Amino acid sequence: MEVLDKRKIVFSKEGFENDELLSIYKKILKPRMIEEKMLILLRQGKISKWFSGWGQEAISVGSAYAMKREEYIFPMHRNLGVFTTRDIPLSRLFAQFQGKKSGFTNGRDRSFHFGTQEYNIVGMISHLGPQLALAGGVALASKVKDLKTSTIVFTGDGGASEGDFHEALNVASVWDLPVIFGIENNCWGLSTPSVEQFRCKQFIDKGIGYGMEAIQINGNNILEVIKTIRSIREEQIKNPRPFLLEFMTFRMRGHEEASGTKYYPEGIQDEWEEFDPLTNYEAFLKDSSILTDETIEEYRDEIKKEIQEGLDLAFAEGIIESDIENELNDLYAPYTQKVIEATGETSERRFVDAIQDGLRQSMEKYDDLIIMGQDIAEYGGVFKITEGFVEQFGKERVRNTPICESAIVGAGLGLSIAGMKAVVEMQFADFVTCGFNQIVNNLAKLHWRWGQNADVVVRMPTGAGAAAGPFHSQSNEAWFFHTPGLKIVYPSTPYEAKGLLAAAIEDPNPVMVFEHKFLYRSIREEIPNDYYTVEIGKARTVKEGNDLSIITYGLGVHWAKDYAENHSDCSIDIVDLRTLLPLDTDAIYNSVRKTGRVIVLHEDCMTGGIGGEIVALISENCFEYLDAPVKRVASLDTPVPFAANLEEQFLPKQRLDEAIAAIMKY
Repeated sequence: MEVLDKRKIVFSKEGFENDELLSIYKKILKPRMIEEKMLILLRQGKISKWFSGWGQEAISVGSAYAMKREEYIFPMHRNLGVFTTRDIPLSRLFAQFQGKKSGFTNGRDRSFHFGTQEYNIVGMISHLGPQLALAGGVALASKVKDLKTSTIVFTGDGGASEGDFHEALNVASVWDLPVIFGIENNCWGLSTPSVEQFRCKQFIDKGIGYGMEAIQINGNNILEVIKTIRSIREEQIKNPRPFLLEFMTFRMRGHEEASGTKYYPEGIQDEWEEFDPLTNYEAFLKDSSILTDETIEEYRDEIKKEIQEGLDLAFAEGIIESDIENELNDLYAPYTQKVIEATGETSERRFVDAIQDGLRQSMEKYDDLIIMGQDIAEYGGVFKITEGFVEQFGKERVRNTPICESAIVGAGLGLSIAGMKAVVEMQFADFVTCGFNQIVNNLAKLHWRWGQNADVVVRMPTGAGAAAGPFHSQSNEAWFFHTPGLKIVYPSTPYEAKGLLAAAIEDPNPVMVFEHKFLYRSIREEIPNDYYTVEIGKARTVKEGNDLSIITYGLGVHWAKDYAENHSDCSIDIVDLRTLLPLDTDAIYNSVRKTGRVIVLHEDCMTGGIGGEIVALISENCFEYLDAPVKRVASLDTPVPFAANLEEQFLPKQRLDEAIAAIMKY
């Protein structure tokens, strides 16, 4: 009886005029009628997949109805009512389902895996949990700009098992972000029942752990949904802070149609059908003499016509034309860098000082730039790069974070969606694994998927040479080199470090900035005091030569220079790549064609390192110019050891002499 009492729907008209109650009915009817049609089209093979929100429409429609039009909503698979309540033309929705051009992703993603700034909706990726942090980033932008807006993001009882759920809620609570975390508790995660998903009695019990107000409501009662969200919004406008809102409901159909519902206990769907949000609301309106059968028929005819007209337009549209150039060009948001030349007085700066200068001057240039990371505020970061920043820019813009790499990268992306810029510091590049999904599946793919740029820079203190062991010394740039949609810069000098970091922040696309920790305080040079940038995507020739090309980057540039200085008998052409994505292949080929002998040198392990791709490119494009096989010199295929002598053996520097001697004798 306790469960049945929770399901019982008791409507209250208080606060609603009759006309509004009818408008709400029409809005909840619309997604149900679309569902009915989609299930027919699925059986006919006219759409490929369908995630049903049947029986959960009150949550989607009620939430979208209660939020202001300018406020962002982050829906999930079963939130068709969000899209229809925001009045997205059905022809575009249906075109999206069919992979047509007039959809939202140019055929590159399916169903509700899209966003649209026009309607302030940001759809999820298949990993589900990461979007929670994005909503937090949008809410952060609202708070910083004092926009007095709220944001709502949905997850399911299954998705709430992900670590992203904890990270996002924790950050939102610590930062008092005006975001509503809506949990659609529909009792199942695909085929896994709630008792195998979590042990707490209900999700609102989690609120106390985050210091967050938590409310549980009947998700099948659309008026309760609307009134609750309106109330939360008003609270958040007066006093920004997050809320956890648990919607009690049930998933009437399978996770997606192909999976079916054979795992459901017999009779459970019939039991829940008594609490259907549409039929119960309809009965309430009829019993209150607000809705008549004639009006229902009128609404159904109108919606049916709208659905058919939308389908006719979508079906009439031809299949999308494939175009390789378009696919490649859409990886990045359109942007032409205007290099700001270095002028004015100079001063001697260490690598670490140059990074600090570039970051500080960028903060001065862009007042919508926020930097985030562990211990970066009053403490100044473990490398003291942001020391003094809080005093200059304030804690709103220089934000200490909990240990939550995924949530902070996601928050950075949310800031970008809201029109701001973000720099996220990994305390050590090794720790990026905890934020890997956000980078490779959200930052990298967002513009290609639906045209939204990701204006986020991820700073990566990287590399060995400091006897820091296997978890503070890795060179992991190759993990991201394989990911289309990212840009990667890797400076080797203070001049390059300042200019490339500034350029990365200017760029509206996601840029990974690798900063070698060994270089932070070991090298220095005269660099301009004023703001300047270095061209992203352009390598530089460090030394001209004719006998041998060394293609390298980062600390490898200094190893190559050391060798050249100690071997004046060999005329060496040293190319510092500086940017790994996009790669300056012209600079590589020009050097190879000049010398005919090539060493590709990098600190990363040999197997799977960037060097293998460079060797392949040289073999494919410069084979006829080669006088010897192209040789890679890299670190051992082991983790980075701690003991100094073992680390020295691991690194490639001591093997460079032997490799060059062999190739010059060939």
